[in-house]
Amino acid sequence: MTILDTFEPLFFPRTIAVVGASATSISGGNRFIRHLRNYGYDGQIWPIHPTANEVEGLPAWPSFAALPGVADYAYVAVGASAVARVLREARGRLKIAQVMSSGFGETEDGDAIQEDLVAAARESAIRVVGPNCLGIHSPRGRVTFTELPDPTPGGVGVISQSGGLGVDIIRRGKSRGLRYSGVVTVGNCADVRPHELLDYYLQSPETQVIGLYLESARGGRQLFERLRAARGAKPVVLLRGGSTQEGQGAAASHTGALAGSDAAWTALCEQTGVVAVETLDAFLDTLVAFQCLQPGPRPFESVALFGNGGGASVLGTDAFARRGIPLTRLAPDTLAFLEALNLPPGSSVRNPVDVPAGSLQEGEGRVAGRIIEALTHDPRAAVVIHINMTVVLSFRHIDLLGNLMRSVLAVKQARANAGGQMALVLRSDGEPEVEQIKRDDRLRAVASGIPVFDDLPQAATALAGFARFERFRART
Repeated sequence: MTILDTFEPLFFPRTIAVVGASATSISGGNRFIRHLRNYGYDGQIWPIHPTANEVEGLPAWPSFAALPGVADYAYVAVGASAVARVLREARGRLKIAQVMSSGFGETEDGDAIQEDLVAAARESAIRVVGPNCLGIHSPRGRVTFTELPDPTPGGVGVISQSGGLGVDIIRRGKSRGLRYSGVVTVGNCADVRPHELLDYYLQSPETQVIGLYLESARGGRQLFERLRAARGAKPVVLLRGGSTQEGQGAAASHTGALAGSDAAWTALCEQTGVVAVETLDAFLDTLVAFQCLQPGPRPFESVALFGNGGGASVLGTDAFARRGIPLTRLAPDTLAFLEALNLPPGSSVRNPVDVPAGSLQEGEGRVAGRIIEALTHDPRAAVVIHINMTVVLSFRHIDLLGNLMRSVLAVKQARANAGGQMALVLRSDGEPEVEQIKRDDRLRAVASGIPVFDDLPQAATALAGFARFERFRART
């Protein structure tokens, strides 16, 4: 059996058993059934309840033995002490169980219960994800454990050792335009280990980018070997919990994890091309960069900045320089072209190229397309456009922002096959009206293959990670 066959029942279950849904109240199992229905799952849902005839309007079954068929996947949300018994009773009637229950190895006296869970899984030939997790999010399989996820399938596959962080990854990723092939929360990793799911994503044709949130080094050698053998076939972004002594203590009580040494994780990243980040925002931003941009045969070495806001350009220059990406020196013909545009006073055509919004209003901002197109001619330089939306939107007599966005998208489309990297920064002030416009423009740009960030330092962090991966690929 291939790794794709092993985990197909997890990502594409045709039949789902729910253990722990209530006939009289709202439990985690009930919420899971409702999430399935709201997300458009069209397979069979089989609630298992010892006495009820019906749960959530569905026929209930007293046991796995009574089910009308084999369940591909089971959502198990009963007390920790009952889980091993459930798995033994499911022998021959279940392929993969995801155990949401806590009270296992992450607690002071839960090791024995967790060991019994693993023994039951082995005896019953059932693979177990968890325990102490929240579930699986699979847009193509129409399975999810959270409310209001994006239904659009994509190419980003995530493994999260935290269930709550998995919700953040899905929901906050949605607002950034991330599209997932799957998000699996794995909790204590008592049976299924991260390296196995990594293997799945590496072989899955639907997955182009992989994200890992890990707190433990369980199966660390196998993880390293899988990543080394992959040789950067797909970009992998790592957010590690427990990188400090205090964080390791928190991880031990969260998922029963021992986080391992910084030196070991650093070596893993250097030898495998994994891009390590330190915050959830950087994790999501870097995944967006890899979702939108294609690593080229020649890594980009510098950046060309264009936008409205001299101070922002200076801070952006600093941010990129701190991350090892200098501003490019514009080629003489590019500089001559920009000077020939005769931009209004207050503009600067030497990188960073700065044109105040008041100057951009002449010609209603359409000159931006000519500037951006000129900056894209150097394949060694990524082009980063930054727009102060609050200022641009204050020119209400013209559609200045709309014209700027159309210029960016037009250049991207025209140079789709020309190589080079382009990113967009949409800076806003938090006002609801501006934020809604920003959200719409962000999603439109990301769908066109342009990563969008909230500010220049975030863009610098994500693009620096992208550049590191490009350099790794160029060496292998």
